[in-house]
Amino acid sequence: MKKTLITLLASGLLSVGVQAQTLQEGINNLYAGRIKNAITVFEKLLAVNPNNIEAIYWLGQTKLETDEIMGARLKDVRSIYEKALQATNGAPLIKVGMGHIDLLTNKNEDARQHFESALTMTRTKKGDDPVISTAIGRAITDTKNGDFAYAIRLLEDAASKDPKNTETLIQLGNAYRKARPGEGGGLAFQTYKKAIEVNSSFVGPYMRLAKLFESQKNWELYLQYLNDGVSKDPKFTAAYYELFYYYFFRAQFTEAENYLTKYIDSKLPETDIQDQFLYAQLCWAKKDFSCAVSKAEIVYVAMGDVTKPKVFRLLADAYFQKGDFANAKKYSDLFFLKKNPDDYISGDHKIRADILSKTGGTTDEIFVNYLQGSVLDTVLSSKIDFLKQGAEFLKARGDSISRVREGDLRLEIVKLKADKAGQRDFFDAGFAYYQGKNYEKADSIFDVFTDRYPDEVYGPMMQYNIHRALDSTMEKGMAVPWAEKYLTLLEKDTAKNKKTIIGVASYLASYHANIVKDREKALEYLRKMLVLDPTNEIIKNNISVLEKAPATKPPSPSKGGAAPAPAKAGSPKPSAKTITHKEIPIKT
Repeated sequence: MKKTLITLLASGLLSVGVQAQTLQEGINNLYAGRIKNAITVFEKLLAVNPNNIEAIYWLGQTKLETDEIMGARLKDVRSIYEKALQATNGAPLIKVGMGHIDLLTNKNEDARQHFESALTMTRTKKGDDPVISTAIGRAITDTKNGDFAYAIRLLEDAASKDPKNTETLIQLGNAYRKARPGEGGGLAFQTYKKAIEVNSSFVGPYMRLAKLFESQKNWELYLQYLNDGVSKDPKFTAAYYELFYYYFFRAQFTEAENYLTKYIDSKLPETDIQDQFLYAQLCWAKKDFSCAVSKAEIVYVAMGDVTKPKVFRLLADAYFQKGDFANAKKYSDLFFLKKNPDDYISGDHKIRADILSKTGGTTDEIFVNYLQGSVLDTVLSSKIDFLKQGAEFLKARGDSISRVREGDLRLEIVKLKADKAGQRDFFDAGFAYYQGKNYEKADSIFDVFTDRYPDEVYGPMMQYNIHRALDSTMEKGMAVPWAEKYLTLLEKDTAKNKKTIIGVASYLASYHANIVKDREKALEYLRKMLVLDPTNEIIKNNISVLEKAPATKPPSPSKGGAAPAPAKAGSPKPSAKTITHKEIPIKT
């Protein structure tokens, strides 16, 4: 059963007499969420009269409320209405039903033609038929991006002609909410309340009011209207379903189980093996994973190939929590093989990645799952949070391939944030590539970082380390310009950065003494070091050695790694053991 039910046409649409009572029974079941019972009623009516227009229409509306894949529901209902159009010579109400399916399948022009035809066929001197107008309004409000202003015009006109039609009032309230998100609550509330005033025993408005206050997180009124609905219909299945999940998500499991029992009992004589799945969810939430597995396996055994993918999802996670990774992998495979596009979320890829990490999955498989999962989130902040989870997961694996893939996910975050990407976003992406030894990608990111934040020390720091890794022998001088820039920024606070300054100056002294044979430049950096560490005998000894060597001063290498000029012939070369530099640790 779907978590959110669509409110349906009320008794104002029905003809009078014994047939109306029977039809109303089916509609009442539908309003209350007893879907299978409603389908049974309408099918019995059609067994007596296959051309019963109202029963055909309601059967189609009811089948839209099952928990089958949306694509399958739409195909089934379209087939019902297409056959009925031929059998009833294009009955207006069936045309509206077909237009409803057209809207849900993005065939807006076809829907418009069906609606206009139905209105034209039923229009009188008094104007549009309120029954047809209400059905069209309902079809439009059942879409995400319908012409809600048009729906309001139709429904307000219908309400003025038939002010006691509860369905018209409910759909008008729905249209107000859809047309004015965040603003239509007041008008919707008033309209739903009018529907209760017209017929206080009709449960439809109570559910709509509860959902209105759920959207506002006003839980007191949410519960009030659900309980009011239950007081009018003690077998209000949809209300019990809502109440089950209300307490379920708040970890009030005793209350949740109480309402789950009422939910199941309210549908009798209808029974559904999939109700065991709700018990499995309850066990899972209580961390009783053995119970969760047992209940869900019952559903799988009974349903076989038509088992809902959500059962496989729960089994995959429950087995994972139990440490049975082989079975977790089995059910994860089944979930992705049969996944329902209407019930498929980023979290499915998260558990998939967790399972793969325990069953020999490759780093690339894990990376792809996080990337695909992020696409499923429609909220930007949720996309970013999911990618961060993936990045942290890969970072924890520690190997160089995982760190590179971490960098790929963090780069996706930078792209999603665009102009709002900050220093940490760039740094984390570049540093992941650096740790994964993909120095080219790390270099490109820290180039951007340095351009954006020229006064920050972290850009030159990382470029210095990246180019040292690329030029480990110093022969190309690739790290030198970055070391100089890094040193300039560090010297703004010599007390704080003393140790790092000595390390970077040592690198530069070693480069100028050993590679380009520039004695004076090497001495310049050694003397900087001595100022900060005046008792260091190694520094003093290096200075003494260089001061005794003949002076040479070849051209300095350019940024970008131009090879240093060769030392002049005959110039003495200081011992490599004499001038050294210390590795600078990277701090995150």
